[in-house]
Amino acid sequence: MKYILISSIIIVALTIGAGVMMTYMNYEASKSKLKKVLGFNLSGFIPLMLIALIVLIPDIVLAAQDSAGSPSGLGFIAAALCTGLATIGAGYAVGAVGSSALGAVSEDPKILGKTLIFVGLAEGIAIYGLIISILILGRL
Repeated sequence: MKYILISSIIIVALTIGAGVMMTYMNYEASKSKLKKVLGFNLSGFIPLMLIALIVLIPDIVLAAQDSAGSPSGLGFIAAALCTGLATIGAGYAVGAVGSSALGAVSEDPKILGKTLIFVGLAEGIAIYGLIISILILGRL
């Protein structure tokens, strides 16, 4: 397992390094070149992840058998999904409302306060998801 993890870290580091190098060298990328680079990256990374999954399956099954009487695992999943989906929704809402608010403020600077209220309401979605996650974790 250690070798699989080291190999995947090396592939990710090489990918990031190649991206940084291409950025600083002002690399003119065409679609065909990008497809080749992406194909090379995926042809190394996906098999490593599949091998890691195959190696880890026996450990996952044993862990599931040991904690079969504990229903708290689903509570943790519910809390994670609640927070994750709420923050994704809030991010999308803030992006849409923020760009619209910026355009409106550039037309009329007097409405800045009103537009900030709408952005704040969009951010509230993430806070509501976090509160529900805390309530779920409190029940476990």
